[in-house]
Amino acid sequence: MLTLMALFALLAAGAVLALVVAVALVLKVAFYALLLPFRLILLPLKLMLLPIIIVVVIVKVAVLVAVVVGAVIAVIIPLVVVGLLIAAPFVLAASLLT
Repeated sequence: MLTLMALFALLAAGAVLALVVAVALVLKVAFYALLLPFRLILLPLKLMLLPIIIVVVIVKVAVLVAVVVGAVIAVIIPLVVVGLLIAAPFVLAASLLT
């Protein structure tokens, strides 16, 4: 008897889960169907804004490249200065020996 009750509880839980999934799917389809006319109305507006969006994306990429190049240069310049400071005594000694 206990086994049958456990089986019934398992099947009931599965049925509830299937019902929740079915309701979610129906709501998703209904929401998509309701928004479709608005998407079609906004399509010309999106197409008109496309050149502006392209310019904004190009500017964003340019700024990103400038920041990355600036960061690389900001790291390389101190390394070069330290290298020159380390090499300066050897260059001076070599020039005095010739």
